[in-house]
Amino acid sequence: MKSYNYLLMAAVSLFGLSACSDGPGELEGKWQIDNAIFKSTVIYRDGEEETMGIISPVSYRHEGNDVYVTYESGLMEGHTIRYTQVNTDEFQFEGGTLKRIE
Repeated sequence: MKSYNYLLMAAVSLFGLSACSDGPGELEGKWQIDNAIFKSTVIYRDGEEETMGIISPVSYRHEGNDVYVTYESGLMEGHTIRYTQVNTDEFQFEGGTLKRIE
């Protein structure tokens, strides 16, 4: 019975780590933020986001068509933004639209 418990704990731990360590997936690349107030370029890479020359460490989580980006440090530390994929070149989020430029 003990070995079953250890096996179950190991499986749950691995699942948790894999769920939190996803890269940007379809969000990877260079995007134009398009909203009524401002336009900017943002780049998503494995473990980081770059915008206006500032690189921020982030983690990614995927659920269906949604990619959740959580900031690991800085002013946005602990905040998560949900991006919903519309098609291969467009994501929607509460701040507007991301359109792929590369």
